[in-house]
Amino acid sequence: MELLTCFKAYDIRGQLGTELTDEIAYRIGRAYAEFIRPKNVVLGGDIRLSSEGLKNALSEGIRDAGSDVIDIGMVGTEQVYFATSFLNADGGIEVTASHNPIDYNGMKLVRANSRPVSSDTGLLEIKALAEANKFKEVSAQNKGNYQKLDLIDDYVNCLLRYIDCNSIKPMKLVMNAGNGSAGPIVDALEKYFDDSNVPLELIKIHNEPNGTFPNGIPNPILEENRESTIQAVLEHNADMGIAWDGDFDRCFLVDETGRFIEGYYIVGLLAKAFLQKAPGSKIVHDPRLTWNTIDIAQTYGGEPLQSKTGHAFIKEKMRLEDAIYGGEMSAHHYFRDFFYCDSGMIPWLLILELVSKSGLSLSNSVNDMMIKYPSPGEINFKVKDPKDCIEKVYKHFESSVLLTDTTDGISMEFEQWRFNLRMSNTEPLVRLNLETRSDDPLLKKRLAEITSLIESDQ
Repeated sequence: MELLTCFKAYDIRGQLGTELTDEIAYRIGRAYAEFIRPKNVVLGGDIRLSSEGLKNALSEGIRDAGSDVIDIGMVGTEQVYFATSFLNADGGIEVTASHNPIDYNGMKLVRANSRPVSSDTGLLEIKALAEANKFKEVSAQNKGNYQKLDLIDDYVNCLLRYIDCNSIKPMKLVMNAGNGSAGPIVDALEKYFDDSNVPLELIKIHNEPNGTFPNGIPNPILEENRESTIQAVLEHNADMGIAWDGDFDRCFLVDETGRFIEGYYIVGLLAKAFLQKAPGSKIVHDPRLTWNTIDIAQTYGGEPLQSKTGHAFIKEKMRLEDAIYGGEMSAHHYFRDFFYCDSGMIPWLLILELVSKSGLSLSNSVNDMMIKYPSPGEINFKVKDPKDCIEKVYKHFESSVLLTDTTDGISMEFEQWRFNLRMSNTEPLVRLNLETRSDDPLLKKRLAEITSLIESDQ
């Protein structure tokens, strides 16, 4: 039996030609359909040159298992989430490797109601079936149907329900689709804004979908991938810059001064936006950085709830608690009224509305949060043994800690600062996040201290 290494904790990702091929994609399609037993499955794919072939192989596998396929074309991941629930389909798969290297691809899977299929909800069972490769003989009589469907107008209408376009003030926005799948949606929104006299000027860069990625793989969480957006904001004197990753389920914001805004503070802004509209709502956050989100939620009459990091965990917590919004500092944002799914389009629309209504610039909207709870953002370290490294850091601070939490790695809280240290799911890495209460010198001191502890283990 061939072991398949492309199955990860939450999705499928692998190197083309070895870990992931059209033949393997066919087996995944067969296995998915046999395990889920869907009547119909929505399929989409990003702009990678290999995505169409993998999607077609998936389609054949699903149809050979007797399920119908609805192909919605070249789309971002959230469009598959949207289509699965909008069409009341029994499942959905997006072919994408998001921000992974160009010689990789992968898949993100959901079932009915856009519920994620991850390692604890069926992904391991699908893996076992695909590895065994012992499927029933294909019956031409029972083969599923295939149809193509364009849902872009329905999807854009869904996005626009989140904001009052009449409240939008005149603004100039830089839109960096990163040569990714976001370009067609940016174009569709621009047309709507123009037709509806919404006073927005969109400066579009890297907008044309191009599977060769002439501008590099879009992943603005990396500093080197932010520069084109920053420069365009400064050059055009724009009010805001928005950039997306490869399958646009994450967006990243640059303020009018050209400053990149860490995802942590965007979580705070969105929590504020939802609580102003729906006081008393529940807000879900991850354990990596917490103080600002908790502060915002409590200030605006909401209830902050902590969840383990990861989309499957956040979504499950939101469903369980009926939370209106969930946010991760890594720029994943989840919305109850978007089928509890993550979106890279809804966040910037909401912030656009928030900035318009407040009369404040984006920089002024986040300055207080950044001063109150400064953070350097997530820092990754390659180590020999992640478990030993985390244990070493824990023992170093154990005697002085006020509160320890093990929801995800270790979170240790002190009077004026806190940190979270956790392992990567896929690499020999530890990921560090820390924050202080309005104390930049303390932030630098503790960052240097923990860095020294970790690097001594390398």
